[in-house]
Amino acid sequence: MDFIDGTFAQLSDFAKSNLPNGVFTDLLTEGIIPGIGGVIIFIPQIAILFLFVAILEETGYMSRVVFLMDKIMRRFGMNGKSVIPLISGTACAIPAIMATRTISSWKERLITILVTPFTTCSARLPVYAILIALIIPDKKILGFLNLQGLVLLSLYALGFASAVIAAYILHKTLKVESKSFFVVEMPNYKLPSVKNVFFDVVEKTKAFVFGAGKIILALSIVLWFLASNGGSNYKNAEKTVIENVANQQLNTDEIQQKIASLKLESSYIGILGKTIEPVIKPLGYDWKIGIALITSFAAREVFVGTLATIYSVESDDENTATIKQKMASEINSETGAKRFNFPVGMSLMVFYAFAMQCMATLAIVKRETKSWKWPLIQLFGLALLAYVSAFLTYQILS
Repeated sequence: MDFIDGTFAQLSDFAKSNLPNGVFTDLLTEGIIPGIGGVIIFIPQIAILFLFVAILEETGYMSRVVFLMDKIMRRFGMNGKSVIPLISGTACAIPAIMATRTISSWKERLITILVTPFTTCSARLPVYAILIALIIPDKKILGFLNLQGLVLLSLYALGFASAVIAAYILHKTLKVESKSFFVVEMPNYKLPSVKNVFFDVVEKTKAFVFGAGKIILALSIVLWFLASNGGSNYKNAEKTVIENVANQQLNTDEIQQKIASLKLESSYIGILGKTIEPVIKPLGYDWKIGIALITSFAAREVFVGTLATIYSVESDDENTATIKQKMASEINSETGAKRFNFPVGMSLMVFYAFAMQCMATLAIVKRETKSWKWPLIQLFGLALLAYVSAFLTYQILS
């Protein structure tokens, strides 16, 4: 991951050094390369996740999990077949929700569809990985357990626990009449086919990268345009900074950095961010994080790419820092401390653990339920849960 991160930073540097100054070079080095780099960096982790899920499926053990879990899952309004979507949801909620078609009872199927997005999918991994690297020290617990790994494991546990609790609440509150049947085929155990596992991992990883890549590419171009254009304040940013008496003691590099920061703040994206800042400030977020939250409602993994694009536009350095370095060096202008400190990082991870930030998943839920009622309930219900949980996390830890 560090190699990929550094490679994209060098690629951006190379393009900046070898291409003529202009709009296209700025778009490439400040928008497209940082944005796509924010997704490509997480291929190793996502491929490992898909590898273990594929091995479980190939050995024939998944059917036994379904059988063993049926009695437990019925207590929460689901059946044994609901385990498959919940486990598949660790890869992506879209095929997981489609997999609920094997559940014969409409109520059990509907509950499974509604709670599957709680499962930590691969799109959340980029957000978790970058924030854990920033706020959790890389040290051992009890001499052999990695603290960063334990935090990631606890986020997965939070997702599964939330899904089960939500399913129980829905089981008690949903007034849907339906009969339940449980029929499952028990295949023989077998050694996993290396070829099948390999192609499964490659196909799923490719689907993630290209699926996310298209959204990232489009949003990176839009974000770059909004961050590189603005009204009269944007156009007069250089004059404003130079004429400010307080800036006369600064050297050339510091003045250029102030001009870049003021331009970003006065740009169209800055105006949008400042508009929503009062709503997200109680969570510990500034307007830049707010922009990343808005864009990541298209797809969660866009969060890192958005911040990479925003910080690239703001930075006036000749050498492009990696995404992690940009986020680590971001300073809270009010306190002078790091922006991504422990309370803010935990608040963000809790927000992403619950928020329904995936347009494609909403579209699939609409298709599977044949109604806009359920996806809208998911969207607004989980957004409210995410906001309240993130607010409480930030206020308690602060």
